[in-house]
This record gives sequence, structure tokens and C-alpha cells, in this order.
Amino acid sequence: MIAETSSHGGKQAQRLLRLYHLYRLSIGITLVLLISSNVDNRLLTSANDDLLRSGSWLYLVLNILLVVFFENTRRPAQLFSLALLDVMLLCCLFYAGGGVASAIGNLLIVSVAISNTLLRRRIGLLIAAIGALGIVGSSFLLNLSHPPSPNDYLQVGTLGALCFAAALLVQGLIRRVEVSETLAEQKASEIVGLEALNALILQRMRTGILVLDEQRRVQLANHSALSLLGSSRLEGCLIDDHFPALVERLHLWLSNPTLRPQSLRIANSGVELQPSFIALDPSPHHQTLVFLEDLAQIAQQAQQLKLAALGRLTAGIAHEIRNPLGAISHAAQLLRESEELNSADQRLTQIIQDHSQRMNRVIENVLHLSRRQQTVAQRLNLKPWLQQFVTEIREGATEHQQIHLHIAAGDFKTLMDPNQLNQILDNLIRNAWRHSAQNHDQAQVWLELFIDPDSQLPILEILDDGPGVAPDHQAQLFEPFFTTSHQGTGLGLYLSRELCESNQARLDFKPRQGGCFRITFAHGRKQS
Repeated sequence: MIAETSSHGGKQAQRLLRLYHLYRLSIGITLVLLISSNVDNRLLTSANDDLLRSGSWLYLVLNILLVVFFENTRRPAQLFSLALLDVMLLCCLFYAGGGVASAIGNLLIVSVAISNTLLRRRIGLLIAAIGALGIVGSSFLLNLSHPPSPNDYLQVGTLGALCFAAALLVQGLIRRVEVSETLAEQKASEIVGLEALNALILQRMRTGILVLDEQRRVQLANHSALSLLGSSRLEGCLIDDHFPALVERLHLWLSNPTLRPQSLRIANSGVELQPSFIALDPSPHHQTLVFLEDLAQIAQQAQQLKLAALGRLTAGIAHEIRNPLGAISHAAQLLRESEELNSADQRLTQIIQDHSQRMNRVIENVLHLSRRQQTVAQRLNLKPWLQQFVTEIREGATEHQQIHLHIAAGDFKTLMDPNQLNQILDNLIRNAWRHSAQNHDQAQVWLELFIDPDSQLPILEILDDGPGVAPDHQAQLFEPFFTTSHQGTGLGLYLSRELCESNQARLDFKPRQGGCFRITFAHGRKQS
């Protein structure tokens, strides 16, 4: 039987036990005050005064001791013993007070109800049964010495039935409360799980996310936002103190939400970001949600799509052109070998063959561009890699070609596909040698590697001492098929810039004496 009892755990069980202790102490004090005043002579005229007085004092003293020694008990056996003792003492007081007329039976019903909040099922009904038997037994003993009235039996039966009714009602309510608590705990657990999942998704997103309050104080910043903004911690900080350009775009958006905010470049990380804003209207703090997109990643994805489409197009065109071009070149070669052609006709056949070869080189470059493999970025230390690359270039250079390398102090780690970087530099260096040879017998090129003082990004410059590029041609340098040489195809610089953008790097031309092409590399950090 005791094994079937249980106590409410935690704070709720402790509150119910304290309520039970307080109720019993209140009853004991009230009874002692009644029997010590003149009121009891009027209200309890049929009671055994000595027995009632002794029982009241005993009830008060025992409950004081129980409160002291069983203040925080949770054991079912102790709770059952406490409730049993309380019911038996109240039954004795019910007898000493004269039975139904004393109204102590009502106190007994309340005690049974409170004890059933701590005891469960059959053990709680056992307490109710003992209380009902106590009322019936006490009334039977009283009826032996005093003749009962017809209403006494009805009142005694009603009190006994109320003991069971109170126990069943309380247990039913407790079960409903437990079901509600269990459901609430399940919902709370699900909510906690969803919050943890949302937090994990938020932190793993590549899009930077900031939550700003009305004073533009950062309340939330995910890992991507910190990485893109080049900060280690932003929560609790005013965004005005760190990124005034972002605040400026926020003000413009607030004045006209239909406008697309301009992109901004972060000095700490060198990343160009596209911000967008959403007002959290239900928020009582007028919060603003800020999304930060890395334009380099967007450009890289667009670049991959563009190159894939270009590859499919150029492959078809090259196949259709190459076959007739080969026939034209072969026919021109056979025609040139004819002995009947004069010198003028032979010159014409030579022109046909030269331009056929040039067209073939264009097709080769276009096919090379379309067949280019997908970028596989690696964490690359530019200093040792560049030293090894220059050593290999020098081994393959002629005696009229020289290359000079100068590396400044700094951390030159970046993310780059080494094969594609090799292709870019090979193209730029040979282009620089060709232009340098136009002004000098000894073609020279200089490579300078340093850290940009503003963005802290690695920069490599390829310089030559050639005639340079005319100002009218500088804007067209990276356009496909643009060339100032009769032998060039106009795809070298275009291909080099495409490869740089695929690696989140940037290739620019810097006007100065001679030629200067600058590669600005990305930070050497992995994208999460």
C-alpha cells in the first residue's frame, strides 16, 4: 500500500506540505484558544471539557513537534504516518467535542482533502476510510451514553461520504494538474529543442545576421556576421561605434524602405557586403533584423554559372568552326606548294594560313576557358609558393628574359587554387615580358608581394618597363577579344580575371610608368 503512495516532487510538493503543516497548526491554536475562553461553555456544552482540553493541547504540541522534525519530508511512509496521525487525533477531538454538534467533522474532511494532495490512489482513499470510520465510531460511542436524534445518523453518514468525496475530488484534480504539467513540460522541452535547433541553424548560416534594438545596440550576431565584419564580439555594443557605414545605410532604408541599400566594404576584413533590413513589427523593442550577404560569394556563384553556360556555347561553336578552318588551312598549304603560283599569290596563301592559325589559337583559348575545372580553393602561403614558382619560371626563361621577386614582411596566407594561380601568373608574366621587349633588348618583370595597410589583405603586383597602356584602352583591358597586338587573341587578361574572381580574388590594372597588374587576394579563412 505504501509503495503505491507518492509525494509531489520539487517546490510544489514542498508548498503543499507547508500548507498542511500550517493548516494543522492553525486548527490546534484555534482549539486551544476556544477552550481557554468563555466561548466554549456556550458552543461546546455537550463536550467532555477535560478530554477536549487535553486533546486540544496534545494536538497542538504534537503538530509543533511534527513541523519541527518533518518539515521537508518526502518519503511516502512518513507522509502516510503524518496524515494517519492527524486523522486519528481529529477523530478523538470529534468524540471529545460531542460529535456532529462540535463541527470538528468539517475540519476532518478538510484534513482528508489536504492529505490526498500528498498521497495517491488507494493509500489516499485509506486515509478517507479511516476518517469516515472514526466519525462513525465516535458517533456510535457517543450514542451509547446520550440518546441520538433522527438527524444525527444522516449527518454522520453525510460526513463519512464527504470524506470519500473530498479524497476522490482532490485526487481527480491532482491527476488533471499532473497531466497539464506533463503536457506543459513536453511543450517546454519541444520549445527548448526548437530554440536550440534555430540557434544552431542561425549560427551555421553563411548569411550574416544581426538583431539591433531601438538604440541600434546589437542583441544578436551569428558566427557568419562576426566573420564578415571582422569582429570577435558584437553583442551589447552600439553598431554606430564600429560600422558607421552600415548605420548610414540603415538610416536611408528607414527613410525609404523600397530602396535597395548600397553595398559597403568592411575595412577590417576587406569583404564587400550587401546589407538588407527587416523591421520586426511585433517586437516591443522595435528591433531590426539585418542580413549581410558576401558579394564575393554571390559573384563567384554567378561566375560559375556564366562559365558553365559559356562552356556549352563555345564547345558547340568551336566544333562547327574548327573543321572548316582546318580544311581552309590545309588547302592554303597545298596551294602554296604549287609551282605555278607567283610571289603575290604565295603571299596571299601565307596570309590565309597565318590568320587560320590565329583563329585556331582563339578557338584553343575559348575551349580552354570552357573546359576549366571547378575551383578547388586551398589554404595557401603565398611566400614559399611564389618563391618556388619564380624558380621554375627562371629555369624556363630565355637569356633575354629576367624576373625579379621582392617580398615584404607579413602574413601572406590566403585561399586560392594553386593550379589556377599558376595559370594566372604565367599569363601575366609572359604578357609583361612581351611588352617590356618592345622598349628594351632585355625583357624584365618585377613581382612585389606585400600587405595592404588598409585592408590587411595580401597583394601581388606584376610590373614591367614596357610602353604601358594608353588611357583610352585601360577600360577595355579585361574585355574578351580586346587586344592591341596583331598576334594576340584578347582572351588572356579576360581569362586571368575570370580565374581570380572564381577564387574570390581581384585583378586590376594600375596606371603608372610601364604596366602594373595587381592581384588582391582574399583572407585565408574557411567559409563555414
